[in-house]
Amino acid sequence: MAREIKALTIEHYDDIIRVWSDAGLPFKPNGRESRAMVAAEMSRAFCRYYGLFDNGRLIGVSIANYDGRRGWINRLAIDPDYRGRGLAHELMTACEDFLHTFGEILVCALIEEDNTPSMACFDNKGYVCMREITYWSKRDRPDL
Repeated sequence: MAREIKALTIEHYDDIIRVWSDAGLPFKPNGRESRAMVAAEMSRAFCRYYGLFDNGRLIGVSIANYDGRRGWINRLAIDPDYRGRGLAHELMTACEDFLHTFGEILVCALIEEDNTPSMACFDNKGYVCMREITYWSKRDRPDL
């Protein structure tokens, strides 16, 4: 497998959606994961979409985002045909490296409670689950 990780651009949008869909990752194509919203995120200096390619085919996606206080790894997904090879860790490392350009920061991730493969992945990379934290959100519309 000839692999490479590189920053993604909006030209990769359809492939990003394909990977998320194939991986079973829920997304909101009419809201926060619309082409326009993704393009806006990609234009920000504190946000980087990463893609893992195998012979030119996008097989993994992750987003690194710095909020001014913490670094976040979001939307990490690996094509199901490529799972179990440590590829998610490669994307996580790319995200961590980018986030550490903002200084010595806490790197975090939010994982849905039924996504045990992602939990295991982050656990194996040294992340600690903070079970006493509950996620709250306020949305202007349901597709955000």
